[in-house]
Amino acid sequence: MGLKKLTKNPPIFIISGPSGAGEDTVIERLQGKYKFNRVITTVTRAKRQGEREGNPYYFVTEAKFKKLAQAEKFIEWAKVYDKYRGCTYAEIERLMKAGKPIFWKVDWQGVETIKKIFPQAIAILIAPESYAVLKERLIKRGQDTLEEINKREAFTKNFLRHKKAYDYVVINKQGKIEATIEQASKIIEKHL
Repeated sequence: MGLKKLTKNPPIFIISGPSGAGEDTVIERLQGKYKFNRVITTVTRAKRQGEREGNPYYFVTEAKFKKLAQAEKFIEWAKVYDKYRGCTYAEIERLMKAGKPIFWKVDWQGVETIKKIFPQAIAILIAPESYAVLKERLIKRGQDTLEEINKREAFTKNFLRHKKAYDYVVINKQGKIEATIEQASKIIEKHL
């Protein structure tokens, strides 16, 4: 693929966390501050209100996703919450050619895969204080039913057990998003 042709890669910052941890807010705010490029992930889930193609995802059918996966078009992909998500080689090549630092949002499985390909990537886990706090946030957010939240519990707890895959762990305490963003900013500044 085209990735091998590039002699110098821009810095890659992987930011992730379980649903409701605040990782999207952190990425959005950091992107506003640093003007980095953000990897646009290809997903099979339905669009939510306010979302459109290419912002924040590329939306495809499950059949199309499987066809792309079979053709080895993804640098990494996983099935998360019964839906597929992944990043194409073409997307990474597009961002690498732009030459700006990159934000990349994936789960812990993606972190492990990306670190094998780009060992210099900096992985930051945005984590809640506890699972109870996370569950409360998800309920208040109102995007998922309680049944869906409960189904995700095992995945979320497993996610939080993989902290060792990350270079840094930032605890997003309830009501302290500014402190979380500041902590993540310091990590980024250290690696620019």
